[in-house]
Amino acid sequence: MTARSDRPDWLRIRADFPVLTRQVHGKPLVYLDSANTSQKPQSVIRAVDEFYREHNANVSRAVHALGSEATEAYEGARSKLAAFLNVPADELVLTSGTTFGINLVAYSWALPRLRAGDVILLTRMEHHANIVPWQLVAERTGAKIRVVEITPSGELDLDDLRAKLTGEVKLLAFTHVSNVLGTVNPVAQICREARRRGVVTLVDGSQAMPHRAVDIPSLGCDFYALTGHKMLGPTGTGALWARRQHLREMPPFIGGGEMIKEVRFEKTVFNDPPHKFEAGTPNIAGVVGLGAAVDYLRGIGMDQIEAREQALLEIATRELSAIEGLRIFGSAPGKAAVISFLVEGAHAHDLATLLDLEGIAVRSGHHCAHPLMAHFGVPATCRASLAFYNTHVEIEQLAAAIGKVRKLLA
Repeated sequence: MTARSDRPDWLRIRADFPVLTRQVHGKPLVYLDSANTSQKPQSVIRAVDEFYREHNANVSRAVHALGSEATEAYEGARSKLAAFLNVPADELVLTSGTTFGINLVAYSWALPRLRAGDVILLTRMEHHANIVPWQLVAERTGAKIRVVEITPSGELDLDDLRAKLTGEVKLLAFTHVSNVLGTVNPVAQICREARRRGVVTLVDGSQAMPHRAVDIPSLGCDFYALTGHKMLGPTGTGALWARRQHLREMPPFIGGGEMIKEVRFEKTVFNDPPHKFEAGTPNIAGVVGLGAAVDYLRGIGMDQIEAREQALLEIATRELSAIEGLRIFGSAPGKAAVISFLVEGAHAHDLATLLDLEGIAVRSGHHCAHPLMAHFGVPATCRASLAFYNTHVEIEQLAAAIGKVRKLLA
């Protein structure tokens, strides 16, 4: 990574991302889809390439030099990520992403424990990855799903949350940051409320990790799931943090090699956590790349990143709010740098397609949040999601392109 001063040079940092120099449809790329997947700095790309060029071997299964190097790099990345979260490395299960992590909790923690009449409490703003696994578990156990509603500004209704945290609730699963609204939920406060009532908590950290410092001990949750590809890392990477007591008590989710100490046809003795949950050959190069992404983020500083993105969000909100006929969804104070919007008379997909012709990449659709779209009475929105590598000029280009599209559709 390029050397940094106390005040980051954001244009120099932007130059670390090769894809941002390309053109789309003959126009400079304006990438505003980082909530879907972030772009990757050269240091992450180089780390993956170097692993395959110089160290490629399987982990934990060889005493030769390459095997030792691969294992050291893989476990080193686990340690980096653990330090980034301020948790012990042996409480961090490496996964393919948040979806796998939530499913691991659903099938290994919830399925053996829930009974008919128990309640899984979710929120209106959840991503499908934090809804569907719980529906599948509920169908198999007879448990019920209850939903906490949101306020008109897109904040979680904390009064509704308290009212629904009744004795039947065994698990509260909710997002740290909404991928549609940008709402930043008060995780520590919510977890305190749940803990007082003996309710276990799972937090979907996918949209928080790339944009703000996350100190898991201060949150007070039981499980925290994250995705690597949204925080500058390769796809197919992520992690699940869980309290050690849960990891000890949970049975393996997937069986195979690496998650065992001894296998006999009569009985298998499983490995200690977290390796008990890491069957088979992992995405070694990807995890090494994730370690490089952690290094990169720490090199800039998460406080600097959050401040930069908040400044960009302020400008973008002001620019888009000035466009006649444009509606923004979600106005919670302190929200993350995500703007979901619609333009009067334009379908979200048509708008995104026309913006793409201007070189501007925004997401259109339901954003894996059908219940939230239904709440607002719309089938889809466009979403511009900002990252620290975006610029003020790109925001102006977005606003100008939306104005051009409005004229075309008039």
